[in-house]
Amino acid sequence: MPVILVPSDGGCVVQGLSDGGGLIGAPRTVAAAPGTLSAQGRWVWADTARCYPGLLAAGRIERCHDLALTEALLLGHEGRWGEPRSVLASWSRLNGRPVPADVDGREASSEPTLFEAERSALPTGVDPVGAGAAVYADQLRRIAATEHPARFGLLVAAESAGALAAVEMTAAGLPWNADVHRETLTDLLGPRVGGGLRPARLAELAAQIDAAFDGRRTNPDSPADLLAAFAEVGRPIESTRSWVLRDVDHPAVEPLLAYKKLARILAANGWTWQERWVRDGRFRPDYVPGGVVSGRWATRGGGGLQIPKLLRGAVRAAPGHVLVVADAGQLEPRLLAALSGDAGMTAAAQASDMYAAIAARSFAGDRSRAKVGLLGAMYGQVGGQAAAPLAVLRQEYPTALRLLEEAARTGERGDLVRSHLGRTCPPTTEEWASTGPAARARGRFTRNFVVQATAAEWALAWLAVVRTRLSTVDGAELVFFVHDELVVHAPVAGAEQVRRILYEGALEAGRLLFGATQVRFPLDVSAVDCYADAR
Repeated sequence: MPVILVPSDGGCVVQGLSDGGGLIGAPRTVAAAPGTLSAQGRWVWADTARCYPGLLAAGRIERCHDLALTEALLLGHEGRWGEPRSVLASWSRLNGRPVPADVDGREASSEPTLFEAERSALPTGVDPVGAGAAVYADQLRRIAATEHPARFGLLVAAESAGALAAVEMTAAGLPWNADVHRETLTDLLGPRVGGGLRPARLAELAAQIDAAFDGRRTNPDSPADLLAAFAEVGRPIESTRSWVLRDVDHPAVEPLLAYKKLARILAANGWTWQERWVRDGRFRPDYVPGGVVSGRWATRGGGGLQIPKLLRGAVRAAPGHVLVVADAGQLEPRLLAALSGDAGMTAAAQASDMYAAIAARSFAGDRSRAKVGLLGAMYGQVGGQAAAPLAVLRQEYPTALRLLEEAARTGERGDLVRSHLGRTCPPTTEEWASTGPAARARGRFTRNFVVQATAAEWALAWLAVVRTRLSTVDGAELVFFVHDELVVHAPVAGAEQVRRILYEGALEAGRLLFGATQVRFPLDVSAVDCYADAR
């Protein structure tokens, strides 16, 4: 049974709801003590990221309906992507009142703030519980009105489960050995220096860059200065991005590329980063579920989803534990096969190496051509070296390629494209033109959106299933999630059970999205002491 919850002084106000969102019985106040909340049904609340951290000590919540995340999904589906999504905004729309901008109060308070903005902004006499229940009932009606209500309901459930996991993973943290991190930084950069000075290795590379420009003092951190320096030596470039620099024949390029790589590590994961983001032996990113338009997650500071490979040696399991790392292989092309139902591509997706299977059937065994063609089809790179293999794919796998090209044409017209479960791409802006470069760029975006957003849904479903089943393994905890990879920190004795749960979760995620599909979703799973050692 759904139960709406509002934190209050000294506990929580809870109210039973019917399956349609109507109020049942009278509200009651319960203490947020261990065991008092986790045994309840499906919690309905305004924002998991605001409410759950303060309640997590009272027990792990199994299921919830996140009103803010659900509202964002529904607004997107209705072509109103980006409108305010808070309970206050939703209630205001329901009652014909002016809609205020969303307010994120997490920086101001660490306390549960389910209706933080609403407490000061709801009109006098409006009960927060009743307002939340009205919004919930309205969302249920709107979900039922979507083209595929069962699918959209699964999306809402997966998004809400992901929000629970995000809070739990922030609380658990990713095991991080600060000593190893510091040693790695010293090996890469030299000893730490202060006063805005460059570490020794960066200073050495900067000197090499100056020498390559015949002694011209050049600031490698300034794109404008670098553009001027290359122009002065007769090598004009359009930008200082690494992929542009690699095509430039000049002795400054090699030290500059090395400088840029190390400078990024210093800025994004250097000594100052460690002091801010690592505490008690754990790195604790602030995850933002659905923070990217495709449904992929983001983080609020800390770069939690972009740990450089050079620093993964600092991610170490605690004594007596291992990191069980699982990565879904070739996920997007497999999802293209499942989405399209293309018989030939579905057959290829039954192999452990889908690119090799396509190559064997259509490219005389040339795996690289198969991969270039398929990635070009999904990402809109239809010219150059992708053109010839793409023509082969159109002939051999017409249903799959038609799905992508229809998504591109829909985007070019300015219409909306949806993922398998119903996440919707952003609409066009008022300034957008339906012809020319803007239309083609939107077509490339929507061509990939239909696959990438579905990949995010599969990964969320996988995360949700694994999160639930891990409760059967004593001491196991989810500690990291990025795109299509999960990391579980578990006692050595439970590693094999965790491995089975990860495999079974991938099978279940495919079944939840696509039913009895023949498409395989294989995993690479490693149980390691150090994240850098995972396959």
